Amino acid sequence: MLAAHRAYLLGWNIDAANDTTLVTYRSGVRHATLNGVLRVARRSQEEAFAEARERLDGVPRIWWAGPDSDPETPSQLLGLGAVLIARLPIMAVAVDDVEPEKVPNGLRISEATDVEEFVAAYGKVSGIPADAIPVAIEREKAFSGDGTVVRLAGRFEDGKIAGTTVAWFSHNLLTLYFVGTQPHQRRRGVGKAMTLAAIDLARQRGIRTAALTSSAVAQPLYHRVGFRTVGSFNLMLF
Repeated sequence: MLAAHRAYLLGWNIDAANDTTLVTYRSGVRHATLNGVLRVARRSQEEAFAEARERLDGVPRIWWAGPDSDPETPSQLLGLGAVLIARLPIMAVAVDDVEPEKVPNGLRISEATDVEEFVAAYGKVSGIPADAIPVAIEREKAFSGDGTVVRLAGRFEDGKIAGTTVAWFSHNLLTLYFVGTQPHQRRRGVGKAMTLAAIDLARQRGIRTAALTSSAVAQPLYHRVGFRTVGSFNLMLF
């Protein structure tokens, strides 16, 4: 799961290839989760912290301290001036354990073909600033990672995107990103339907496990689908 997650975020990277002792990614998009540190090995935290700040200067960025990080990483980063902004649960479910459901009346889910429309939709929900959307569109179009991206859009009768999901197939796993519902379409079952549509794609491809990271607000939805917490990330702002 961690390898698949790193592979997705590295797909956004515009910098030269990283050394394996400090794995960072920089998209250039003014949104913290799209620039950051993924892994440190055989480096002191002080040295890695200083170099990471230099590499990612000029953009919001985060440090993912996860299950494969040194247990002391969060406290060491705090001592260096980082700020803990969230603890994100890593959640997973066996695809065969998820029961298919009928989509909400009038909702059509299909693969998105207009990247600009798709990014504008998930950017609004994800907190990407409006003036940063053009860069996000450029990076989404140029995305290149060790896996396959399928962008799903849900629409009601008006034809506008109501919900989004990025289904990332990598390391024999489905990982979900940018699962979101437009504010005026909430409480209609869109988020759950988008999640189930991605899992159905995984089922068709013979993928047996789905994973994601979740905000506290979205956790109850994923629990209802069948996801269970298997780990967590400390997100450090630096």
